[in-house]
Amino acid sequence: MYLDDVKQILTDVLSLGEAGRALDAASPLLGALPELDSMAVVNLITALEEHFGITVEDDEISADTFATLGGLAAFVAHKLA
Repeated sequence: MYLDDVKQILTDVLSLGEAGRALDAASPLLGALPELDSMAVVNLITALEEHFGITVEDDEISADTFATLGGLAAFVAHKLA
């Protein structure tokens, strides 16, 4: 549902360019994208909060949330539900 928006934000925040466009729901993120370090996670969360008008609490953030692009999109969908 929010996959394309999350993919675009991820691509922009990490400056992935063409590599970002190749991502799909099953694409692994954390540990697979060297650009996604701890500082990038903070920037990505901030960008998602601003774009979707959500607030992400510290205790909601886990490695599972950032395991795949589809997982991250599902997290956003849950926050918006």
